[in-house]
Amino acid sequence: MLRAVARGDSDALAVLYDRHAGWLYARLARRCPDEEVVREVLQDTFVTVWRSAGGHRGRGEAGGWLWVIAARRLVDAKRAQARAARGERPAAAPPEPAVAAPSAEERVLSGLEYGEVGAALDRISPELAEVLRATVVDGLTTRETARLLGIPEGTVKTRARRARRELRAVLGPSPLGPLGGTA
Repeated sequence: MLRAVARGDSDALAVLYDRHAGWLYARLARRCPDEEVVREVLQDTFVTVWRSAGGHRGRGEAGGWLWVIAARRLVDAKRAQARAARGERPAAAPPEPAVAAPSAEERVLSGLEYGEVGAALDRISPELAEVLRATVVDGLTTRETARLLGIPEGTVKTRARRARRELRAVLGPSPLGPLGGTA
């Protein structure tokens, strides 16, 4: 998909937006209460994707890369707000780095997305996996997940329970035992 965006395919960008804008918006909104800032950051994120999709070096899904861009745009927006509140003039924008070293959170999220757990998530049904991604990876509450996915809260809880059970079956027994460390 990103290769198509890099070639200038606006339809591919629209598909990428449809797939990722919802969860990006939800994660950004958890970090910033100002809806206008969140919308601007989301727009800036996809403008950046349009301009730099050819620089993506990852494999598989682009979600981790999109989150890195969105998180940086949010930091930039918050800094701009702080400068405006202090009455400072904005400094010249630094050139955008192609890809910077990921933070610890980004590495963990990438491991969840692309590692053994990510592969296991791909093997369970999509409606169950999307609930786990929203609640576990993105840290959304049951209510936020229900709103994001357009399903009742009870359905979120049921799917999360089923998803955990299926994920355990796919991953196999834990080397730490059934209680995660105590025998």
